[in-house]
Amino acid sequence: MTEYLVFKLLHLLLFVYWLGGDLGTFYASRFVAKQGLTSQQRSTALTIMMGVDQGPRICMALILGPGMQMAYSSGLIQMPLWALVLVWLICALWLAMVLAIHFGHGKAFVQPLTKFDFNFRIAVILVCLAVCAEHWLAQSPQYIQAGYIAWKLLFFAALVACGLGIRVMLKPFIPAFMEMMKDGPNPDVDGRLQKSLAKVRPFVYLIWVGLLVNAALGMHLITP
Repeated sequence: MTEYLVFKLLHLLLFVYWLGGDLGTFYASRFVAKQGLTSQQRSTALTIMMGVDQGPRICMALILGPGMQMAYSSGLIQMPLWALVLVWLICALWLAMVLAIHFGHGKAFVQPLTKFDFNFRIAVILVCLAVCAEHWLAQSPQYIQAGYIAWKLLFFAALVACGLGIRVMLKPFIPAFMEMMKDGPNPDVDGRLQKSLAKVRPFVYLIWVGLLVNAALGMHLITP
């Protein structure tokens, strides 16, 4: 029981820091493209934004581990022990990639690792969807014994997909920000920065909603 409660606490802390860090990142992003601020002030805002954003990135990478551990320990998921160990190894690999990309500025490995990380997340989404489909479509589901676990996996896959959507929508942001740092703020570059951030906001809002829904599912406030 103590082991289960430890993983439950960890799972809750990851949820809190994911949502809280996401809110902080969203607020800091407002100053990156805010008219009237100097290039240096915006650079400072971007540094704060990227630092705070590591919280949600780390939490996304790790939160599946304690969640699956609790489901396994309580019998809500039937899986061999090696599969559970594999889940934890995937979380560890994910975390290592997040930290390597963040702290590897300017290193040659960052670009290929970022591409691998993108494809890795697609694979995570597909595996989660496959497990959910097996639960809902199979006459005798092999893995998930409780319906709300399948829904939590589905929403987790959606959260990862939203993260990828943010990454895609932010592609024009980087060259625009570099241009602003080189030549200084101007209406044209400010417009491009603001347009890029505006395209990201729907995905951010969906992540907030998805996190709250997953928390409600875990607390059985929603019973699908």
